[in-house]
Amino acid sequence: MTIKNILFTFLVFLSLQLVAQEKYVTKSGSLTFESSVASFEKVAAINNKVSAILKDDGNIAALVLIKGFRFKIALMEEHFNENFIESNSYPTAKFSGKILNFSINDLSQENKKFSMEGKLTLREITKKIKATAHVKKTDNRIYIHANFKLSPKDFDIKIPAVVRKKIAKEVAVSVDFELKKK
Repeated sequence: MTIKNILFTFLVFLSLQLVAQEKYVTKSGSLTFESSVASFEKVAAINNKVSAILKDDGNIAALVLIKGFRFKIALMEEHFNENFIESNSYPTAKFSGKILNFSINDLSQENKKFSMEGKLTLREITKKIKATAHVKKTDNRIYIHANFKLSPKDFDIKIPAVVRKKIAKEVAVSVDFELKKK
């Protein structure tokens, strides 16, 4: 067998493996964050249009449109987009990672804990993220819930002195995905 034939056989085998993978997707995932400090106005937002894909091998990716975050106070939303995240220059955040020791066959209607690791890119800065994911499966849907914390300084987000005491040094992030089999 020539190198060409071996390479061709390998590529055909690889493409069959990729096609055979089950995928679960959503375009309506939820991502919330809170960065509140006691005695001040609540600083929190939600984005209900997060796209995510989960493959049966545990690989997971998510895309967040920054302007999709909604705050209770319109002025906070404006400051978030214009001054903190600069969403015109950095319109998306991306996560790419893996749910470790994941097997769709091990899922049930009861939440199961998994470690999740990956890279989050925000404002063109990429940081490693670790979280515990709670995952369950009902019919042809997989539900994922995870929490983790971020530091604005890790993503070069400058907090003006006038509001610095009103915003927590760590941001609590929560994700909830209901993924449907594709």
